[in-house]
Amino acid sequence: MIKAVSGYSKKSVHGMISDIRGQSGTPQNPVDWSEPDDWISERLSGEYAEIANKIWVQDNHVLNPRHSYGAYLFINNSDLMTVDMQGYWQPSPKGRAFLKGDKDVWLELDDSEGILQLLELLSVRGQAKNGDLLPEWMTYLRQNSKWNSEQACKSTLYARLVNLVDRKLLKREGIIYQITDSGRKWLDAAPQGKLCDPLDDIMDSIVRYNEQQKLLLSQQLQNMNPYHFEILIGQLLQAMGYEDVNVTKASGDKGIDVVGNVQVGITRITEVVQVKRMQNSVNRPLIDQLRGALPYHKAIRGTLITTGKFSSGCAEAANYPGAAPITLIDGTRLIELLIENGVGIKRNHSLELLSIDMSVFEEQTED
Repeated sequence: MIKAVSGYSKKSVHGMISDIRGQSGTPQNPVDWSEPDDWISERLSGEYAEIANKIWVQDNHVLNPRHSYGAYLFINNSDLMTVDMQGYWQPSPKGRAFLKGDKDVWLELDDSEGILQLLELLSVRGQAKNGDLLPEWMTYLRQNSKWNSEQACKSTLYARLVNLVDRKLLKREGIIYQITDSGRKWLDAAPQGKLCDPLDDIMDSIVRYNEQQKLLLSQQLQNMNPYHFEILIGQLLQAMGYEDVNVTKASGDKGIDVVGNVQVGITRITEVVQVKRMQNSVNRPLIDQLRGALPYHKAIRGTLITTGKFSSGCAEAANYPGAAPITLIDGTRLIELLIENGVGIKRNHSLELLSIDMSVFEEQTED
């Protein structure tokens, strides 16, 4: 956006955005904005069309001009551009540093947007759903911004989570978010004092404690009785919503350890699970063996779970075109699923932290 609108007047850029917003349509007569190559020339003219087209073609169609208002606000509020002597909008020194990837500027922006605060929340929790983060995020916003409504807090939280996933500072699996190694390094790069808080020592201790518990859980999985391990996997499936879960024990089960039924859309299907409690890598023949056992249990898909890893080529074999799909769950993902579903590990909610709501006192002062 910065590169595209440089050299135009700020008034013209805002005028283009207003022109677009004025053509938003109604629920009864919606307007299609999905193809800028078509609608720019149809709905805009003159300099407005020129600016919109410049935004669209800049950096190979990254930003649809229909959605440029958020970028405009961010640029304006963050002082990334300035009006020059001729009245044109140009990148400010801060904006030029931002475009060059200056770490200090990016960290400053992340701090002002609450990105660093959100990363710190994820670093403590390890992993969390959107809803798990919302209460603390709402408290943070109400103390540091004018946003008070729950809907505004939800939308800003979602926008930042998308930003962090796009930047690979978080990873998302289903509805679960988890901080990445890159995210932790970025958080560590924040200048001292940015995240200075009396709770920092407590939060660091929680992180270390949680990591120790994950390691202990992994060790327990490796050392437990093989049949008890299969029972644990059965409990995990039940916690994930599977029904009629049966842990097989008799011979002649074709190597299958757990069988369960799961609802997929409007269809109820049978899934079989084979577990391998091992530290070495699982190889492709086990995938072929599991797939061959599906007809015996009248199943249409299977899952292979290991406390170790999968060798190269397993992913391709698991999703071979035309063959029954096989889901692969390695040791790391297994730990995540156990934590997510509260099997073999539990969350301690007894710690109560109090935070003063400054917005209440600010409102009283204004009154």
